[in-house]
Amino acid sequence: MSTRPLGAQISHMLKSRGVDVIFGIPGVHNQEMYRGIEEAGIQHVLARHEQGAGFMADGYARATGKPGVAYVITGPGLCNIMTPLGQAYSDSVSVLAISSCLDETSYTRGQLHQMLDQRAAADCVCEWSHEARTADAAYGLIDRAWAEFAAKRPRSKHIQVPISLLEGGANPPPDRRPGDHEASTAPSNPAQPGSDQMDKIARLVSEATAPLFVLGGGLARYGEAAELATRGLVKCSGAAVFLSYAGCGLLPRDEPLNYGSYLARPDSQAVLAAADLVVVIGCELSECDLWRTELGHTCPMIRVDIDPEVLVDQQGAEITVQCDAMAFSEALMQRLPQDIAPKWNTDEITRTKARFKAETDAERPGITAVCDALSAALPDDTMIYSDMTQFAYVAKEVWDMPRAGHWHHPNGFGTLGYALPASIGGAVARSGLPTLCIAGDYGFQYTVQELGAAVELGLPLPILVWDNGKLKEIEDSMVRAQIAPNAVIAQNPDFAALGRAYGALSETPQSVEEVVQAVLNAFKADRPTVIHVEAGIAG
Repeated sequence: MSTRPLGAQISHMLKSRGVDVIFGIPGVHNQEMYRGIEEAGIQHVLARHEQGAGFMADGYARATGKPGVAYVITGPGLCNIMTPLGQAYSDSVSVLAISSCLDETSYTRGQLHQMLDQRAAADCVCEWSHEARTADAAYGLIDRAWAEFAAKRPRSKHIQVPISLLEGGANPPPDRRPGDHEASTAPSNPAQPGSDQMDKIARLVSEATAPLFVLGGGLARYGEAAELATRGLVKCSGAAVFLSYAGCGLLPRDEPLNYGSYLARPDSQAVLAAADLVVVIGCELSECDLWRTELGHTCPMIRVDIDPEVLVDQQGAEITVQCDAMAFSEALMQRLPQDIAPKWNTDEITRTKARFKAETDAERPGITAVCDALSAALPDDTMIYSDMTQFAYVAKEVWDMPRAGHWHHPNGFGTLGYALPASIGGAVARSGLPTLCIAGDYGFQYTVQELGAAVELGLPLPILVWDNGKLKEIEDSMVRAQIAPNAVIAQNPDFAALGRAYGALSETPQSVEEVVQAVLNAFKADRPTVIHVEAGIAG
């Protein structure tokens, strides 16, 4: 390829690094990046708002294990995508935003899209934000992002390129070097634990009378391989298991030693206190994992994480292993005896899970029945994207996913408006496979305009809108705090009519059975379906 505008060269470089979809919105400042998209053979998905583009890239990355890429313009475009970048950082998702930027801002004022410090603004929500001032720097930063996505904890990143540089001629990007890895969020060369340390840990697990594993998203992102490893660990150790929300699906629903995703239940502390060894693999044990400051154990803890920052947190693990979760699990399984008897009372685990489920249902009535019906009916390979809504808060605990890495929720940063655009990104990535969007009536309206993108793409996407007519979670919190509920009720639109206005199908089921059928029908449709479900449908 001959010398040509850098904007076009960047798209060709991304294609050579494994990118097949870019999400974004073109503008006069970044139009040069669009010069090479079609020529490179990359699909572009036109979002209706840069926030939607960022969440689409996030959803695509979670579905594929490859980085999600978004193109945005200078100033407001970058500002609009900062919330998705913050969410991707918080949830360890590989998202790369590439924006244009003004050539000079120190002396000249009043320019279109001008900010005081655009690069620094993005730096507040990303692992890093850098400006490429030469073509070689742009190429080098892209390769640096790819290398870090492949070798360490995934985090969002931002590269900005001056407009005149995008428009100027540039030599082609460097070829992929022998040994370079395709774009992937799974570490290409995961840190391996030391043999002596693994021998010691295996001995501790074998000798423990009540070992307990806490498994998180760092392991779940390996999907089926992680499921096999987790089953092997349970059989070889006799240990009980708690799963974080991000770790749901790592064990089968009927596994007797599986406490499920009830780690944040207050009484889970009593279970953890009964363990004589706790092994935490690929889980931050953050506030959003526990909703308390301490895990609750009184025994030694072994902590395994690829991120050294996690290993020195307030939980104070006695043994720490900086290592990829999958590499550790496989190394431990190889050192444990085969198929030993459970070291926990499995009948007691069943009773405890039933009690946890009843507590969850009592706290937010009427949702569990819908979750149970959908869970029983949906194909096992359904991938779900949820928003900040009471439906999801219940489902994340009671819905035993059959596959790891198939439920995606905006943990951590906790933004509203995530589910719809993220599910669009996921559906684009998983053509022919079922994807489900779950949103609340309030959060759905944050990014409802992305229905236009879903209709344009012809995605068979069921969008379940759980409507309780208010910010119910906030109202409940105010009541608990003895605050008179204020500003928690908003006038909702006719959601079914709104869906049709965008060209989508719509359903207003009147029973749990009709909800299930509406979702199953939506998987077969030629466009998205807005399924408006009023709270209380389960009676």
